[in-house]
Amino acid sequence: MTTFKLTHHTARKRMVIKLGGSTLEGLNEEFFENFKKLQNEGVELIITHGGGPAINRELAASQVESHALNGIRVTSELAIDIVQSTLIGKVNPALVHELTAAGIMAVGLNGFDGQLIAADFLDKDIYGYVGEIKAVNTSLLEALISSGLVPVIACVGANAKGQALNINGDTVASEIALAIGADSLLLVTDVKGIRINDEFQTKVTPSLIGKWIEEGHIYGGMIPKVQGAIDCLNAGIPSVQIVGDTLVGTTILSEELVR
Repeated sequence: MTTFKLTHHTARKRMVIKLGGSTLEGLNEEFFENFKKLQNEGVELIITHGGGPAINRELAASQVESHALNGIRVTSELAIDIVQSTLIGKVNPALVHELTAAGIMAVGLNGFDGQLIAADFLDKDIYGYVGEIKAVNTSLLEALISSGLVPVIACVGANAKGQALNINGDTVASEIALAIGADSLLLVTDVKGIRINDEFQTKVTPSLIGKWIEEGHIYGGMIPKVQGAIDCLNAGIPSVQIVGDTLVGTTILSEELVR
């Protein structure tokens, strides 16, 4: 992946928070208080989000079939129109409204805005209208952050021809975090973190994650979450966490930090 511009930030900490679709529909006052607490501590925040439940409802209402493969939604030509209109037209503005009502100055974005997320087909024969990120316009994000705004990014990219592409929300969060040099990445889900044999793990390593995937303990939508987290660790992002709406959960650490 390439970036249009990357401004290294040293004075303050920067965090990317990814909100899962099911989490979006149950945000409570505690979440917004924790969010504002981070802001008050001087953390610069960027939000990315999916919208799985809302998309599922719209697909069902239009009688358009959809299924997941390797944690990625296979997206037909009919489905991408619904994904685009749902995420950009409904989920994103609703989230921006909630943040603004809670006293958080936010602005809604998607891949079309200022060429924010330039993408191409991941594998059209297998996944349909699903995108792979090629570039992130970090200059746009830097300008918004420096103005005191919280960017709220829907996981829709656009290719060179202006075709909307559905991109896995965890992948968007990971790539945005890498592009802007975030100090930490929080993947907020409807679970409190990685659970193995009914026990939540507070700290894990990539080697443990690989073992658990092979054994089938980690599967489905959790796979792209942990893979994106590991990519961020390998690229130098110090802290990656999979958390619930309390913003507490599983911290993924590099092997070196636990030796």
